[in-house]
Amino acid sequence: MTTSFEYQHVDGGVPIKMWTRGVPVDQKARDQLSRAAQMPFVFKHVAAMPDVHVGIGATVGSVIPTKGAVIPAAVGVDIGCGMMAARTSLMAHDLPDNLEGIRSAIEQAVPHGRAVGRNKRDTGSWGDPPAGIVDAWATLAARFGRIVAKYPKLEKTNNLVHLGTLGTGNHFIELCLDEEARVWVMLHSGSRGVGNAIGSFFIELAKQDMRKWHINLPDEDLAYFPEGTDHFDDYVEAVGWAQDYAALNRRMMMTNVIAALRSRIAKPFDAEMEAVNCHHNYVTRENHFGENVLVTRKGAVRAAKGVMGIIPGSMGAKSFIVRGLGNAESFDSCSHGAGRIMSRTEAKKLVTLDEHVRDTEGVECRKDAGVIDETPRAYKPIEAVMAAQADLVEIVHTLKQVVCVKG
Repeated sequence: MTTSFEYQHVDGGVPIKMWTRGVPVDQKARDQLSRAAQMPFVFKHVAAMPDVHVGIGATVGSVIPTKGAVIPAAVGVDIGCGMMAARTSLMAHDLPDNLEGIRSAIEQAVPHGRAVGRNKRDTGSWGDPPAGIVDAWATLAARFGRIVAKYPKLEKTNNLVHLGTLGTGNHFIELCLDEEARVWVMLHSGSRGVGNAIGSFFIELAKQDMRKWHINLPDEDLAYFPEGTDHFDDYVEAVGWAQDYAALNRRMMMTNVIAALRSRIAKPFDAEMEAVNCHHNYVTRENHFGENVLVTRKGAVRAAKGVMGIIPGSMGAKSFIVRGLGNAESFDSCSHGAGRIMSRTEAKKLVTLDEHVRDTEGVECRKDAGVIDETPRAYKPIEAVMAAQADLVEIVHTLKQVVCVKG
């Protein structure tokens, strides 16, 4: 029987099914997948997406179904990180010839980046959150209060001041054109400082539990909470809250980006002709192969039959709005992007500024050394990634960015 995935046997563990044909996979990523597959509560197999690469504890681009336990590192610290895209009624010819003003308006509307130091306000947070952000935070505040009552350390985190903000690294806001020259707004971010604090706190708590119970692990970052324990229930509650925060964070950014566009484009336009808002770092309860399981997706998107998702390329590459095909073998999942082929350090060493400028030609974006770690050459070719998962999703729209805002 012909399969679309590569099969990797794991001694003392479940197998790994990898949708990586025609895509480079680092040996360290294979080794890391094998360590996760050796955990005794993993259900059926581990699924690896074509953008798979090394992460902390669990590989980015992995889908790990479990019964009776959850591994916080298999979600990661950017809980609820994901994508939102909205099609507007604007066409390419409605945009000004010079897009610098639009990029500037978006940068003013959404706090981004990070500035730390004595007497410096963090540019990636709100100094004085606007009324809309305060109102949005009010929808999350009571649940957050319950989490903080149990874990007071989480109170003094960037929660309200990070809602509706972008962050740094691979997070971005883009203006894109689809195959019919229609204008889309697309953005990528997660649960920001508060999500990072929750993820880091519970990963460390799980490690402490493992030491207390003298449980040996193939990698200490694979520390877990068994179902039925207080820490399991508390983690599931906290991670669920952070996922909701992340979705709302994207929603608030989208609202402010569209307002910024309206300030620069005189023509009236509708903002959400089609809209998708999906996580790619999260845990959820699902039914697979007739059994109820916990599914952690770290750098993977739900692609159940008919479910819409977003798979972005890098700063100079295409991105895709997709529809899931509901492939049971992948646990109804697909990749979350192109996936890194170089670490951030390697990209800074190996890619020149001239190469970055050339690779981002035609995109109104930062062309300075500070974004070399996010340059297109640091990522796998998105076309190869899409070809490797042709049985996981179908492409509905192909987008090409014309503006890219990075933190």
